[in-house]
Amino acid sequence: MRGRTLLVVGLAVAVLACSIIFSSCRPGGREARESVETMAGRDTTREAALMVRLYFASPGGDSLAGETRELASRPGLHERVEGLVRELVRGSRNGGVALLAPGTAVRHVYLDHRGLMTLDLTPAFRDRFRGGSTAEYLAVGSLARTLFANLPEVRRVRLTCAGGPLATLRGHIACDQPFDRSDLP
Repeated sequence: MRGRTLLVVGLAVAVLACSIIFSSCRPGGREARESVETMAGRDTTREAALMVRLYFASPGGDSLAGETRELASRPGLHERVEGLVRELVRGSRNGGVALLAPGTAVRHVYLDHRGLMTLDLTPAFRDRFRGGSTAEYLAVGSLARTLFANLPEVRRVRLTCAGGPLATLRGHIACDQPFDRSDLP
């Protein structure tokens, strides 16, 4: 049964590939040629831009301040989240304070059907974090608030680190339960 299914799927893929190739050879097959070119490699020089909202610590370090920035539009959830986290690590352009430790990056992202996002970050998020209770609260808030602002399908965020549970960042904020919008500064 499994072999038959694989055979049918393989034939369907072959037929689709052949139809794309042959239609690109026809006069007026411009869209098909573009599809083939897209499959071969995306031209990133013409990517659409997307306005995003990022949250950093205010210059006084006592609250979060939003900052609008233009990023390349990415199709996949992982790529979009990766871009947001990368910009949070880079820091503010308007005098705000970056809260995520250098080296923090996305390992995995999973979004379930109820809107729970599980975000697995590199160990740098936990191991290189420096700060007290306010900085910890703002760091978690910066990350979660940025995700909520830019990904409307996300209702709650669970943080993990290096593939395992993250009980806390530095002992002040419990990270073992998902955060929702009402939990944030």
